Amino acid sequence: MIRSCPACGRKNRVPSSHLADADRCGACKATLPPIAEPLEVDPPQFRDIVARARVPVLVDFWAEWCGPCRMAAPQVKRVAHDMAGRALVLKVDTERYPELAAAYDVRGIPNFIVFRDGAVAQQQAGLADHRRMASWLA
Repeated sequence: MIRSCPACGRKNRVPSSHLADADRCGACKATLPPIAEPLEVDPPQFRDIVARARVPVLVDFWAEWCGPCRMAAPQVKRVAHDMAGRALVLKVDTERYPELAAAYDVRGIPNFIVFRDGAVAQQQAGLADHRRMASWLA
């Protein structure tokens, strides 16, 4: 995955297994903090991150037209911020990638799945607040 340095703006390649780690910019040596926001991913990125992550991964299956998904978005963003360095949060657009949603039997959205060591640890359809999502990742 490519990340921009907050200090100098240079692009840095960070392996998916290190997205939850603090790293250093290859150009200016400033700290690249752990990912602290939800990452919108396509199927190859999804598979790579879920398979290689050394921390739990929360995946939000959503769609633009879905009102409850829009209501859940700030909660998802908050849990990504609160759990930075201890978990990763991904977002999968079910309209763009219906095959990915189908692979995990996502029939209603929002739908949240927690992966640990590449395997499904928990799945829930419907709204949840950031505290509940954080408890799934603890």
